[in-house]
Amino acid sequence: MAWTIEVSKAARKQLDALAPVARARIIAYLETRVLAAPDPRQLATRLVGEESLNWRYRIGDYRVVVRFEDLRMVILVVRVAHRREVYR
Repeated sequence: MAWTIEVSKAARKQLDALAPVARARIIAYLETRVLAAPDPRQLATRLVGEESLNWRYRIGDYRVVVRFEDLRMVILVVRVAHRREVYR
């Protein structure tokens, strides 16, 4: 069974607010690189502190914060923002 990607309501709003070029780049990265990887954690970096359950993907100047749900094999996109805003 392969991994799938789900986007939370808040993350969907954040994605929709981005410029079309940035949005397309983020979606393409998630669909081509992340889903193609045998283990999607290989491309991600684990966050620390209160966010320790979350991981992030770095896509240019943007960060995509995700949570892995291993039992369902789902990558849940929690937050999408510019690097200067994402951790606030």
